[in-house]
This record gives sequence, C-alpha cells and structure tokens, in this order.
Amino acid sequence: MNIILLGPPGAGKGTQARILVEERGMIQLSTGDMLREAKDSGTEMGKKVADVMARGELVTDEIVIGLIREKLEANPSAGYIFDGFPRTLKQADALAELLEEQGQGLDKVVELRVNDDALVERITARSTCGSCGEVYNDLTKPIPADGKCTVCGGTEFKRRADDNAQALQKRLMEYYKQTSPLIGYYYAKGQHTRVDGLGEIAEVKAAIAEKLKA
Repeated sequence: MNIILLGPPGAGKGTQARILVEERGMIQLSTGDMLREAKDSGTEMGKKVADVMARGELVTDEIVIGLIREKLEANPSAGYIFDGFPRTLKQADALAELLEEQGQGLDKVVELRVNDDALVERITARSTCGSCGEVYNDLTKPIPADGKCTVCGGTEFKRRADDNAQALQKRLMEYYKQTSPLIGYYYAKGQHTRVDGLGEIAEVKAAIAEKLKA
C-alpha cells in the first residue's frame, strides 16, 4: 500500500507516519530526510544534491523524483508513505508516472484537516528531541519530568525559530495555496480522504486505519 499524508505544518503527519512505519512496516519518504541522506551518501545523485544545496538553490523536481525512484527500486515490495511530496500538480503528475513505471499505484491520499487557530496554539507549544526528533507539546504531551526523551533518553530539546504565530500564518497560507489544487486533483481520482487531525494521537491513528480499510 502506498499513501500520501497531506496536512499543514503541525497537523501531525510526522507522528502518524511514524506509527504507520512501526505498526505496518511501511517506509516513510520525507523529502527533507531524503535530501539530507543523499547529500552525505557520495552517490552520483547525492553529488548532484550536494552541489545544488551548496549553491543555495532549490532542488529540482527531477532530482526529488530520482531520489524517490532509488527508494522504490531498493524495496519494490514495501508500502510507502509520501510525506512532503508532492506539493504541486506538476509533482503529482510526476509521482503518478513514476509509480506506474515501477508497476505500482497510489492507494490513498489522507488529508489531516485542522482548525487554524487550534493549530497555531498547538505548534507554538511544540518542541522536539534534539537527538531523535520525537515531538513533544506543552499542552498535550509535555517533556517528561525527568527531562529525558521517552524514545532515546536524550536530554536536549529544541523549538523551531519559526514556530511562532506570525511565521505560522505565513506557512499556512503557503500550504493552502499549494495544496488546494492537490486536494481537488486526488478527489477527482477517487483517492482523497479526510480525517480530523486535531484529535488525540490514538484517535487520529484509528481514523486513518479505518480510512485505509475502505
């Protein structure tokens, strides 16, 4: 099964992707993670990525598709979660062509819908473990009293500099501008489905599981 997780910054895509990886053995393809991994890999594709990033330029769609192709070819029988890609209709078409080329398809596009005001409140309270990236929240999942990450035991936690209300409103606007066409695109294909992203983690997990059964 191959799925896309859609949702604005802080909607919980990363958390739900990790659950799917742990419980279903799926592979999460995060654009940012793939680029960082490629940059340090020493492969031909990795050298291209490193060169582009060193010049401070944006990585092209062709390079990202090339990285995804490498992952699909390495584990052709795995199920994949696409996180952070596609962001545009052009990218969606490119991904569809790649999956068809690999003899695969896209099963579901799960949109995590949220209320913007509640999302801003959630994100401004967010912090992550500096070692493993586990997400904590002052309101719903505070850092343990002993100051240690429950996943890796790390003691360093950080907040993103742009996790403030003003920056978030800008990021949300960019997200909606980019993804509104995608929602219509996948709805027309019968692949789009929606869950409430503001529930408790277990509630959102159960809602996604139900959608993936359909």
